[in-house]
Amino acid sequence: MYRLEYLWSLALLPLPLLIYWLLPPYKEEQDSLRLSFFSYISSAMGIVPQPGAVIIEPNWLQRILAPICWGLIVLALARPQRVEPPIQKIQPGRDVMLALDISQSMETPDFRSADGEHLRRVDAVKHVVTDFIQRRTNDRIGLIVFGQAAFPVTPFTLDHEACIKILGQTDAGMAGPQTMIGDAIGLAIKQFDSSDAKQRVLILLTDGNDTGSRMPPRKAAEIASQRGITIHVVGIGDPHATGEDKVDYAALDGIAKATGGQLFHGENRTELEKAYATLDAITPQNFKTLSYQPKSELFMLPLGAAVLLLTAYHILTLIASLVARLFARTQRRTEEETTSSVFKVHV
Repeated sequence: MYRLEYLWSLALLPLPLLIYWLLPPYKEEQDSLRLSFFSYISSAMGIVPQPGAVIIEPNWLQRILAPICWGLIVLALARPQRVEPPIQKIQPGRDVMLALDISQSMETPDFRSADGEHLRRVDAVKHVVTDFIQRRTNDRIGLIVFGQAAFPVTPFTLDHEACIKILGQTDAGMAGPQTMIGDAIGLAIKQFDSSDAKQRVLILLTDGNDTGSRMPPRKAAEIASQRGITIHVVGIGDPHATGEDKVDYAALDGIAKATGGQLFHGENRTELEKAYATLDAITPQNFKTLSYQPKSELFMLPLGAAVLLLTAYHILTLIASLVARLFARTQRRTEEETTSSVFKVHV
C-alpha cells in the first residue's frame, strides 16, 4: 500500500500561479547610454522601441518542464511511502511454570480412560497437561519434573509444540523414586528469576508428600510469595494410602494458601480434568499485542526525477547554444569568404 505522510503538502501545487497572478514582475535597473540620434538608428534598423520592462518569455520546453518539476518537488515534500502489511507480535503478560511429579508412584494404574481402560497416573497427567498447554496459546510455558531431585525440562517459551513433545518423552521413575516437593518449588523460583512477566504462576502436581527436600515446602512457598509467584497445587494421590504414597493435602493446602493460590483434588481423571479446567478459568490468558508496520520512504524518487529533468534541460540548452554558436561562426566565415571572392573578382 502506498500513501502520502503529509497529504496537506499538495495544497502547495497552485502556489506558483498565485505568485504569478498576485505579485508584480521583477524589475531590474541597468545603466544606460543616452543617444540623441537613437531614433535615427532605430528607424534605420527597422526597430520600434516599446515602453516598460522587457519580459523574457520562456520557451516551450520551459513551459512544459516547470510545472512537471514543481509537481515532483511538491510530491517529494508530501513524503510518499510504501507501507507493508502490519507485523503483529504477542507479548505475554504471564509466565506459567508446570512442575510435574514423575516419581515411581506415578506408575500406579489407578486412572481410567474414556473407554474404561486402566491408565497409569503419569499417562493421565500427560494427556490432561497437554490439553492445558494447547489452550494457553499466548502464555509462556515452562516445565519442571521432579522426583528424588528436580530438573528443568524446558525454559519459559511460546513454542508449545516443543514443550508438549518433550512432555511426551518423560516417564515415571526418570527422576528417581522419591518426591522432593520443596526442591521443585525452589527450582521454579530460580527459573522465575529470568522472567520479567508481571504475573508468575506455578502449577505444582504431585501424588505424594515431601520425602526429604533440602528446603521445606512451606518455607519455599513463603519465598515464592515474596517473589510474587502464585502457586496452585493439584494433588492426584490416594488420600487413604499409607507411608510415602499418601497425599498430605493439609501440607499442599498450606503451600497454596501461602502464595494466594488454590488446592485442587484430582484423584481420578474426571477430577483431574476439572482441576485443570478450573485453573484455565481462574488464570485467563494475559497478553498484549504489539503491531508494527514497516515503511519504505520513496520521496527520493520524485525528487530525483525533478533533478534529472532539470539537469537534462540545462544540458540540452548548453548543447543547443554550442550548436547555434558553431552554426553562426560557420555562416559568418562563409559570408566572409564570399565577400572576399567577390572583391577579388571585381579587382
